[in-house]
Amino acid sequence: MTSCAVADTKPQAGPQARLYYVHDPMCSWCWAYRPCLLELRERLPADITWQNVLGGLAPDTDRPMPEQTRRMIQDHWRHIEATVGSEFNFEFWTKCQPRRDTYKACRAVIAAANQGAEESMIESIQRAYYLRAMNPSEPETLADLALELQMNREVFIQDLNSERTENELRRQFELRDRLRVNSFPSLVLCRNSVCSVIRHDYRSAQTSLEAIQRCLNTGAQSEAAC
Repeated sequence: MTSCAVADTKPQAGPQARLYYVHDPMCSWCWAYRPCLLELRERLPADITWQNVLGGLAPDTDRPMPEQTRRMIQDHWRHIEATVGSEFNFEFWTKCQPRRDTYKACRAVIAAANQGAEESMIESIQRAYYLRAMNPSEPETLADLALELQMNREVFIQDLNSERTENELRRQFELRDRLRVNSFPSLVLCRNSVCSVIRHDYRSAQTSLEAIQRCLNTGAQSEAAC
């Protein structure tokens, strides 16, 4: 299957294993992976720490999405529907003015994390974009989602535009690069400064769970995909 493409030192994982999930809330393949993601987190061994890493699919822009890009993304949606079964609401393409801009949605995840709502915001952005025909490239949409999640809207807006949030976004991008990730979604397992790419599929978490166990058993190096 495919991923959303965007990515030397290895991150320090310490003695405890850490599983990095590198994603973008507006990546259609991350939406396709969501059911398996939830299953993986539910079944992940307790001694493995989970950490989300924002990958940043497309930088800020005020320009409307070119027609060629619109067609390409809609083709991705149709392909995912046909192969994975994920649901998409194609009314987005007529109701909204699409922009190839996901950094604002990434910042929204960070701003939500300040109010303890990181995971809820990721899901809310995905559902807004793919099911509700809303545009998460618009700051007003993101603020409305924050309000729906019972967050402090004004604090959220301040955080969305703050230097602190921008610095955190860049820190996560740097971590993405150190993990040598260039497509979303990606899973990377690190232990004792040794990092391994974990294979995943879009139908079952078992593939990743078995890969994680192999890596822990063999101590696979970062260049290998378990």
